[in-house]
Amino acid sequence: MQNPSDPSEVDLDLNLSNTPAAAPGAASNAAPQSSGGPAEPGTAPALTDASNRRAGLIYAVSAYGLWGVLPLYFLTLVPAGPWEVVALRILFSLVFCAILIAVTRAWKPFVAVVKQPRILFTMGLAGLFIYANWQTYVIATLTGHVVEAALGYFINPIVTIFLGVLLLKERLRVSQWLAVGISILAVVVLTVGYGRLPWISLVLAFSFGFYGLIKKRVGGSVDAVSGLALETVWLAPVAIVQLIIVGLTTGITFGNVSIWHTLLLIASGVITAVPLLFFASAARRLPLVWMGFIQYVAPIIQFAVGVAILHEAMPLERWVGFGLVWVALVILSVDAIVATKRQRK
Repeated sequence: MQNPSDPSEVDLDLNLSNTPAAAPGAASNAAPQSSGGPAEPGTAPALTDASNRRAGLIYAVSAYGLWGVLPLYFLTLVPAGPWEVVALRILFSLVFCAILIAVTRAWKPFVAVVKQPRILFTMGLAGLFIYANWQTYVIATLTGHVVEAALGYFINPIVTIFLGVLLLKERLRVSQWLAVGISILAVVVLTVGYGRLPWISLVLAFSFGFYGLIKKRVGGSVDAVSGLALETVWLAPVAIVQLIIVGLTTGITFGNVSIWHTLLLIASGVITAVPLLFFASAARRLPLVWMGFIQYVAPIIQFAVGVAILHEAMPLERWVGFGLVWVALVILSVDAIVATKRQRK
C-alpha cells in the first residue's frame, strides 16, 4: 500500500497546474460578495478555512478508506499471483500517470525534476522501498495474512520515530520512548504467538518508514503524480523481468481468464494513484495532527477485513500483542496533541 503512501509525507503536493485545484464544494479564496451590505470582518476567511478542512477531511478519509479495502480488491485478482499483480500494478500505474500528466499538461514540472540527478536517483531509491512494500503487502493478502499486514501499518508511525532517532539523531520525549518500548514488547509477544517473527509486519513498517524518510529529503520539489511516475519508471524494468519469469513458470493470467479479470488488473494503475492524489490534497488542507489520527483508518479497516470477512485466526496472544500496539499508539497520539498545544502557546 502506498500510503504507499504516510503522515510523514505531508510534503506531497498535487501540483498538476500552476494553481491548485479547489476541492469539490470548497469555497473560493476570494471573499464572497454580499448584496445585503458589508460582510463581517474575518467571516470569509473563517468560512474558507472551514471549507478547506471539510474538503481535506473528505479527501483523507477517502484515501485511507480506499487503502483499507485494498485486500478485497487484490483478492478479486485471483488466480493472478502476487508477482504478476505487482508487476502489472507498476506498469499500469506508470501508464495512468503518463496519461494524467499529458491531460493536465504537467510535463514541465516532470521534466524539471528529471533534469535534477540528485532527485532523480533519490526517487529511484524510493521506488525500491515502495516495491518491497507493495510486493510484501500483496503476498500477505493473497496468502491469508491480512491481519499481519494491518499490524505493519499500525506500528509504522512508531517505526518512523525509531528511524528518526537512529538515522536523523532526533531526540524523543519520555512518552515517545515509552511508546517505542511497548511496541518492542508487542513484537516479542507476537513472535511467541506466531512462533516466528511477524516478518510481514516488520517489512511493511520498515519499508514504508524508509520510504517516508526518503520522500522527506526531496521535500515539496516533487508533486504526487510526478513522484509516482518516476518511481514506476525506475521499477518498470523490474516489472517486465518479473512478468517474463511468471510467464515461464506459473503462466500469465492477464487476458486469459475473463474480460472482467483483465479490466480489474488494468484498473490497478488507477487504484494505486487515486488514493495517493486524495492523500496529497488532504495533506495540503489538514493539520499534521489530524492526518496522524486519520492514518489509522486504513489498518483498522484492514484488521476488520482480516478478522470479520476473511476469518483469519486471532488467538489470545495475538490480541495481547495488538492490544499493546494500540496502547503505544494512544500514548503517541496523546503526546502529539500535547506537543501541538505547547507549540501554539
